Amino acid sequence: MDRVHTPAEFNASPLSQGTYARMATMKDNVVYVSRSGAQLAVTEENDSILQCVVYRFDALTGKRLADLPLTLDGKPYGTKEAASLSANNIGTDHFGHMWIAPYSSEVNTVQKLYQLDVETGELTLITELEKGDALARIDYIDLVGDITREEAMCTIMGMGSQVATVYRWQAEQGDDFEGGFEGDTYIDFTAFYPETVTLWGYAPYVKICLGEDEETMYAGELFWLDGFQTAPALYDFTGEMITTFEPVAVDNPELVPEAGTNGVTEFSLEGRNFIAYSMAQYSGDGHGCQANICELGPDMMLEGMTHYWTIPADSLGKVSDSGTRIHCLNAQKGVDAQGNEEITLLTYKCYNGIGVYKIGKNVGGDDPDPTVPGDVNGDGAVDINDANILINIILGKDSADKYNGRADVDGNGSVDVKDSNIVINKILGK
Repeated sequence: MDRVHTPAEFNASPLSQGTYARMATMKDNVVYVSRSGAQLAVTEENDSILQCVVYRFDALTGKRLADLPLTLDGKPYGTKEAASLSANNIGTDHFGHMWIAPYSSEVNTVQKLYQLDVETGELTLITELEKGDALARIDYIDLVGDITREEAMCTIMGMGSQVATVYRWQAEQGDDFEGGFEGDTYIDFTAFYPETVTLWGYAPYVKICLGEDEETMYAGELFWLDGFQTAPALYDFTGEMITTFEPVAVDNPELVPEAGTNGVTEFSLEGRNFIAYSMAQYSGDGHGCQANICELGPDMMLEGMTHYWTIPADSLGKVSDSGTRIHCLNAQKGVDAQGNEEITLLTYKCYNGIGVYKIGKNVGGDDPDPTVPGDVNGDGAVDINDANILINIILGKDSADKYNGRADVDGNGSVDVKDSNIVINKILGK
C-alpha cells in the first residue's frame, strides 16, 4: 500500500495524514505503525493533549484493523505537540512483547521504554535508561532479547544525532539495566564510512545483530550503524568497524546507498546471512524509498555480497516526508507448512508507503493468492492495473505465466474475458 501501486488506498489511510507515523513493526501477521500526536484527547484534569495512536493493518491483505489509542496509567498518552514524538519508536522483542519508545532530546537525561498491551493500548514503563554525561538527541533505538528480563537478557542501543556518541544498555535475566559499554552508558566512535565523516548525522539508526549461540544470542556483540551521511557499517561493542561499503563502491558502485537515508536490517535463512538496506530517501536518484536485499559475503562481510532484489522494483513513492530520514526495515523468521524456514520482511517509509514480502523456498507457490482474488499483479489490491493486465493477456500483449496463476481469476484453467469481467465488477463494487 503506497503512493505508486495503490495511491487511492494509501491516500485514504491515516499514513498519508501527516509525517509523524515514523516506524512500524509486525506481530502475528499484523503490521503496527506508531503515530505521535494522532488525535485530540482530554485528560482527567481537563487538559487537552494530542494522543498517540498505533495503526494496525492485516499483513496478508492490507486491510485496516481497529486503531489502538495509547494510554499510560489509564490516561491518554501524548503531549500538547505532536512534534514531541512520544511514540517515535515501535518494535517487538524476541519473546513477543511489543514496545514503544519516545524521542529523547539533547536536554533529556533518560531514554524511556514502555511495554505495549496490544489488546488495550495501555503502556507500562519498563525502564528509564540513563544517558550519563553525554546528553545527545536519540531519535531511534533498537533492542534484542526480552524487555521484561523474565526469560532472557536484553540489550538496548541508540545513536546520538549530530555527534559521534553511541548509547548502549544491558540487563541480565532478572536484573536491571546498566551501561553496556563495559559499565559505561556510551562511547564516542572514531571510525566511519566514508572516512571523511566525523560524526553521525540526523536521526541515525542502529540495528543489533543476534549472536550465534545461546550465550551471545542477545548480548549484541555486533551491530549495524547507519548515520545519515554514512552508509551502514558493521561494528562490535568496542567500537571497531568490521565491514563497510568501501569494497562495494569499487566492485559494484550501483549497490552503494545514497547519503541522506537511514535504514538497515539483517537476517539468516537456512544458514545464509542477508542484509536489507535503504537505497535512498524519497529524493533519491531513481530510488524513491526502495531497499536492496543482498546475501552477505563470507564472514558476514559486505565485500563479495550478492544482490538479489530491490523492493519494490518501482518505488514506494517520492513525496517529501519533511526529512524524517528513517526507512523502517525489519525481518521475522518463521516456517512454512512444509517446515521450511521463511522470512517475512516489512519495508515502511514514512508518508510514502508500506510493503510486506515473503522470502523462502517456493513462497507463494503456483496457486493464486487466496486472500485477494483478482489481484493479478500481487500488490495487495484489486484495481484498474489488474484489469489492464488481463486485457493485455487476452489480446496477446502479455503472458499469464508471469503472474503465478493469479491471472486465472475464476480458476477454470484459462485466462479469458470472464476473468476480466470479474475484476472489473470488483472494481465497480458489483
